[in-house]
Amino acid sequence: MTHEYKKIYQTRIKSTLKEKFQYTNDHKIPKLVKIQLNRGLGLGAQNRMVLQKTIEEIRLITGQQPVVTKAKNSIAGFKTREGIDLGVTVTLRSDLMYAFLEKLIHLVFPRIRDFRGLNPDSFDENGNYNLGIREQLVFPDIDYNMIDQIRGYNISIVTSAKTPEEGRLLLQEFGFPFRKPSNV
Repeated sequence: MTHEYKKIYQTRIKSTLKEKFQYTNDHKIPKLVKIQLNRGLGLGAQNRMVLQKTIEEIRLITGQQPVVTKAKNSIAGFKTREGIDLGVTVTLRSDLMYAFLEKLIHLVFPRIRDFRGLNPDSFDENGNYNLGIREQLVFPDIDYNMIDQIRGYNISIVTSAKTPEEGRLLLQEFGFPFRKPSNV
């Protein structure tokens, strides 16, 4: 079963991008590759309860089991040793990616307090988009009574776009609420 957003991409968005950027090959048309959600806990990850709550939150939000990230090197200034737990990450692809994208656009963004749109300048040179969510309560899957501390997430949306303009138009077509640039 294909997700509704995947069908929208195949029928409407793909043709819009092809027409706008004059692609002759369908394989050059930008598409979503993956969405990566992660939370760095720092030394808080040493507390097993904090780590377990974070794993459970991400599992509820994404529907997929996250991976615990570990320190690659020992750094005395940060009080880290090689191999200790530092955060949690999950990579979404295919139908789970499109389901999370739909949840993000229709449920999460409207629940963010004082939300005035996403920064249109947060694209890297390859058309990938990064955003931060300051608190986990904006996700409808999270129960207020189950959290002990407000923690945020970093969300990376990886596309096959070659430029920030291609990536921006792709995400705009999906319905991302970008704010107007301030220099206009």
